[in-house]
Amino acid sequence: MIRHAYSSISQLKPQVCIVGSGPAGFYCAHQILKVLPSCTVDIYERLPVPFGLVRYGVAPDHPEVKNVINTFTKIGEDPRVNFYGNICLGQDVCLGDLKQAYHAVVLCYGADNDRKLNIPNENGGNIVSARSFVGWYNGLPQDANLQVNLDCEEATLLGQGNVAMDVARILLTSVDELKSTDITEHSLEALSRSRIKCVHLIGRRGPLQVAFTIKEFREMIKLNNVRTEFRTEQLAGVNEALADLQRPRKRLSELILKSASPDENKSNASKYFRPIFLRSPKEFQLDGSGHVSGVQCAVNKLEGPVEKPNAVETERRELIPCGIAFRSIGYQSVCVDPAVPFDEKSCTVVPTEDVYSAGWLATGPVGVILSTMSSAFEVGQRIGQDLMSNSGAAAKPGSGHVLNIVKNKGIPIVSWEGWKAIDAEETRLGKLKGKPREKFVSVEQMLSVSGIR
Repeated sequence: MIRHAYSSISQLKPQVCIVGSGPAGFYCAHQILKVLPSCTVDIYERLPVPFGLVRYGVAPDHPEVKNVINTFTKIGEDPRVNFYGNICLGQDVCLGDLKQAYHAVVLCYGADNDRKLNIPNENGGNIVSARSFVGWYNGLPQDANLQVNLDCEEATLLGQGNVAMDVARILLTSVDELKSTDITEHSLEALSRSRIKCVHLIGRRGPLQVAFTIKEFREMIKLNNVRTEFRTEQLAGVNEALADLQRPRKRLSELILKSASPDENKSNASKYFRPIFLRSPKEFQLDGSGHVSGVQCAVNKLEGPVEKPNAVETERRELIPCGIAFRSIGYQSVCVDPAVPFDEKSCTVVPTEDVYSAGWLATGPVGVILSTMSSAFEVGQRIGQDLMSNSGAAAKPGSGHVLNIVKNKGIPIVSWEGWKAIDAEETRLGKLKGKPREKFVSVEQMLSVSGIR
């Protein structure tokens, strides 16, 4: 029965469309082709360039994480895979167009928004989204003109996840160490003028519940000329709790305790990293010009089990001074087309008969590339099996239908060859500066190099 169904759908050459060319999109394409070798997979991307968060979310001083691009490149160069860049779902094409053209549509466009704190004065000057700041130093076109004033000595990060740690590390790392990475030239110039000497990392709960991982924390405590300083009273009880912790949490907690001891090698450090626990931001304090001057926080106490306690606010308050504040409490997916089966509460896509989702759009913005791979493989497997069982499927026009719509609107389309031209020029420009690449930070620059204009 399965063999007969496979034969039937194979003769039709199943057409699958993937929206989004980040890790979820490429891993999903890989798995679909593994299950259905006769399939054609078309990947549509809002930007002229592929790779999503691997290109625009991974910190520039983490080049080893970006090696996964080699795997994605092999998938992109498979003759059964087509890349179409500079096409935006909900703007250039609608979901109905894609459903008409393909047997299955997979939405993998990630989480573009960041969660708000919803506290007074959140729109004040120099209060910045950590997501936007990451996009700014990584060359994401929409964040290229982000207004960031680093002419202050203290920065506050609200959130204690890996994104917050990335931002803290970039703020405290010497420009001499960053200039050989693929960090953008405009951000490198701004960081070279930075006066920031101290970064506060604020979290609602305690040291046993931090969201950052041991790799990121180890990098932070090893930074040259940076001393990590904890409030010793906030580490009370950690040592006693070690025996009951799972191994990853235990190792991280042990390292936190070890790093809290004075390091003679860092006694002359001129910069400071200061994690602060049990604090919930309640209000931003602004100076006379409307710029942030501090964060008013509630002092919390923990109630419940160590693994997942509740942070309960007390009446005590603490004002933490800063000249710039970064909001880093998570990302959110958005509904880009009214026809997308989007759950507003969870901010995820609910799969339907011919519309699937993978990555953060399916699971919520949690996990790393490895967890995204697992999610995407599972979805790709399911799509392949669904198509094999759909023996009565009619032929679909595929990319021809969609590209006609886009071309009729006068929108330039970037092919895989166009991306390779952009890649080659970025690499050439980077080599001149001793960097892996110098990223183009505007869509117009990318299009001009791609051979379209």
